[in-house]
Amino acid sequence: MSRFLYHIVLGCTLSWVMLFSACQKDPKIPIEIKVDTIAALLQPPPRFDEIPFPEDNPFSMDKWRLGKAFFYDKRLSLDLTKSCGSCHKASLGFADDEPVSPGVEERLGTRNSPTLGNVAYLPYYMREGGVPTLELQILVPIQEHAEFDMNILDVVERLKQDETYTQLSERACGRELDAYVLTRALSTFERTLISGNSYYDKAERGEGVLSPAAQRGKELFFSAETSCSSCHGGIFFTDHSFKNNGLYAAYEDPGRYRLTIDSVDLAMFRIPSLLNVALTAPYMHDGSMATIKQVIEHYNEGGANHLNQSSLVRPLNLTDQQINDLVAFLESLTDEEFISNPLFHEEE
Repeated sequence: MSRFLYHIVLGCTLSWVMLFSACQKDPKIPIEIKVDTIAALLQPPPRFDEIPFPEDNPFSMDKWRLGKAFFYDKRLSLDLTKSCGSCHKASLGFADDEPVSPGVEERLGTRNSPTLGNVAYLPYYMREGGVPTLELQILVPIQEHAEFDMNILDVVERLKQDETYTQLSERACGRELDAYVLTRALSTFERTLISGNSYYDKAERGEGVLSPAAQRGKELFFSAETSCSSCHGGIFFTDHSFKNNGLYAAYEDPGRYRLTIDSVDLAMFRIPSLLNVALTAPYMHDGSMATIKQVIEHYNEGGANHLNQSSLVRPLNLTDQQINDLVAFLESLTDEEFISNPLFHEEE
């Protein structure tokens, strides 16, 4: 969305927001949105491109408010116990601290919950990259047996019993609440979960300095000695490619092979962002590593020699000091402003 259009949206939605909030009593719907906070939702951090809202799902404040309410609504799950926010916690960088998050009836899937930070900028979704848009990705947890285990049509029928939702749906999308409204509103909220003000980001902008250990770790991270930035490069610390990192010699999870049925994709997974990585433990696709240091030690040892293991995963022969410096650098990728932003937390 262009900056010109952004200001038009801001002006057109503000009057509606204040009018509707005056009569709103449901604590699950954001009550008051101020001008500066609306601007903050749409203004990307320095070095970031503008948030890529699709042409068929442009930003609006009423749609965002509806999406936030849906995000924290447990009526999306079969037994009314789980919401999107159950597995993507704001205080944890919109990830979870469980190896595998429990779904309805405490059922366990097979994969660790990834962060939703900067999800707007992903070129595809799921660890095998099989879902092309955020709107479509929302369908996955709703119908997945080990997550919400619901038919989206049944979810809609539940939510339509809430008069607040029915009114807001008309304003947000000009239609009654349906699957279209649900997926568009949720994806609108999730696209605003932008994180770009970590200690590292601020240091790069000249607004602070890293600790000596973090600075040493930064130099090592971006060096040919480790090749960390070959996969975890750019402002999002990922190149969005698919690789095998040698976690196991044989994997239970086939990774991208599940999508392509091509042996070259066996146990290949989308490279995750490292932003807020200190908050998103445990690590790996299955949550099998508890600490950042454990992950670095895995790479230092050179991996388990899977047949598709990346050539970049090799013994590094790092010293204990170098490992600790890398940990310090990765901890500097934490964005305290992002995780404490009240706009993203569940309404009291």
